[in-house]
Amino acid sequence: MTDAITHGAAGARGDATERDGGPAGHGLGDDGTAGVDTGDRDRGDDGARAGGGARTGDGEGTRGGDGDAIRTFPFPVDLSLGGVGLQIGPMGSERTWHAEAPLHRVHRIDFHVVMLFADGPVRHMVDFAEYEAAAGDVLWVRPGQVHRFSRTDEYRGTVLTMQPGFLPRATVEATGLYRYDLPPLLHPDDAQREALKAALAQLRREYEDTDTLPLSLHTAVLRHSLTAFLLRLAHLAASSAEATRRQADTTFTLFRDAVEKGFTTNHSVSAYADALGYSRRTLVRAVRAATGETPKGFIDKRVVLEAKRLLAHTGLPIGRVGAAVGFPDAANFSKFFHLHTGQTPVAFRAELR
Repeated sequence: MTDAITHGAAGARGDATERDGGPAGHGLGDDGTAGVDTGDRDRGDDGARAGGGARTGDGEGTRGGDGDAIRTFPFPVDLSLGGVGLQIGPMGSERTWHAEAPLHRVHRIDFHVVMLFADGPVRHMVDFAEYEAAAGDVLWVRPGQVHRFSRTDEYRGTVLTMQPGFLPRATVEATGLYRYDLPPLLHPDDAQREALKAALAQLRREYEDTDTLPLSLHTAVLRHSLTAFLLRLAHLAASSAEATRRQADTTFTLFRDAVEKGFTTNHSVSAYADALGYSRRTLVRAVRAATGETPKGFIDKRVVLEAKRLLAHTGLPIGRVGAAVGFPDAANFSKFFHLHTGQTPVAFRAELR
């Protein structure tokens, strides 16, 4: 996918151990390609757990040992400058980083990938949800997540890959590295974007400067620079999640009010979405976040409740009860009511009297 993004050898070196309890990670290659190190390194068991599968001798996780399972690829420490637990560089033209797993195929990584896009739109799948990134957007893929690069889009910008064990546990907690509830795609405003770009540029300069300091100090500086960048990124992610939650709350409230007014005649999710100016997908996300059910399920539940009220507290014939909740045909109403309650309208009424 890029001159920079690659996957390969397993295992941390020296201080880049899995001290945070997370799996080992992802990386960049100088030649735009990477192979899997067939040597079995001491990287612990967490990498396999992050990928949802067993450890194999070549350091890759698979699910159930099935050759068709989603493969998990570790961080290629061998390809990072100085063998440190991170890599940073430009994204470029698409390349295959592993012969058996092209970038456009679904796969897992057991490290962090952060992409700051200089161009767009770019479509990228993360955990089976499609995201479209524009210029200036940030995409954060965490260890263990299933993802896939677009076959047709060009990825341009800067990519950071990081082995989770590169940072101490306190920093991991402060930066929310394992906040899987946060959205992968982030939309920084102008000020946030410039701050992220500056922090990333500083991190890249430190990463590429392997001569000024001894390795131990070089690694320490990288950790501090990386922490500064990740704190900004974590703040952006948390803010985005809160904004999304508020928007979901607003969307659900509008949907709930619309259903209350229209459920006696309108049972169509698409019709409500169109009337409110939302996509069906947005409506599904908002209602599920608020209630744990689908918009259709929410509508049907309201219809059933009203039907029960009319059956219990009025003497209206079954056909008129059905018509009152949007079913001109009595037979269709009976089928609907039985499907959702396990009883016919007649049986429900008789049980209450």
